[in-house]
Amino acid sequence: MILKRQKLGALALAKEIGADGVEVDMGPLGERDTFENQLAKGDVRQQFLAKAAELKIEICSLAMSGFYAQSFAERPTFERMVGDCIETMKAMKVRMAFLPLGVHGDLVKRPELWKPIVQRLKLIAPAAERAGLTIGIETSLPAREEARLLDETGSSAIRSYLNFENALKAGRDVNLELRQLGNERLGRIHCTDEDGVWLQDNQRLDLIQVKRTLDEMGWSGWLVVERSRSAKDPRNVKWNFSANVSYLKKIFQPA
Repeated sequence: MILKRQKLGALALAKEIGADGVEVDMGPLGERDTFENQLAKGDVRQQFLAKAAELKIEICSLAMSGFYAQSFAERPTFERMVGDCIETMKAMKVRMAFLPLGVHGDLVKRPELWKPIVQRLKLIAPAAERAGLTIGIETSLPAREEARLLDETGSSAIRSYLNFENALKAGRDVNLELRQLGNERLGRIHCTDEDGVWLQDNQRLDLIQVKRTLDEMGWSGWLVVERSRSAKDPRNVKWNFSANVSYLKKIFQPA
């Protein structure tokens, strides 16, 4: 989302933005058998790791964002795709992966995919479990339904990567969603909403209350900024992301 997909410059830009880390993408997917992943190359991977160490920027997770537009429930080589991500995670010592079920795996619109998605999550879970890694899934489901999906999957390696935007667009209470998922299912949070205004100007997302809820739950982890870009200049990456990161730090990392 900062327009540096698998580019080394993402790390320096994250530093400029004021972020503590960056979620690095696995690369394009399209109709390939797996991701076009430059991080599978040892020299490229070492460049990323060295630059991250130099800048003191953590690579907090790897994103399989190609699944936004491709179907995890229907692609025949999904095990290879996720397997490649897990191997890259191990090589880079990254503990979390992001797996969006995306447009084609929208379980609200396509409930018939519930069973195949659970079956596929069960198939990919053991490799993540053996490596001590977590795969965070993003769905469009209400929290109670997503909790049921995770419980049916039955693996601590498969958790929720909750996106506030999905709940807010559907008119659901973010704080209630957090409590319904609970610590044991909540892996990571996309602390973001639709574009239009910055987080600090968002009238439907009370991040002070969100912090209270998370503190009461005893949850800690990464808050990953995705959208919430101002309509005044949505293409200005540094301006938008710096404002959102600054506000999040004010709320969640007060001096």
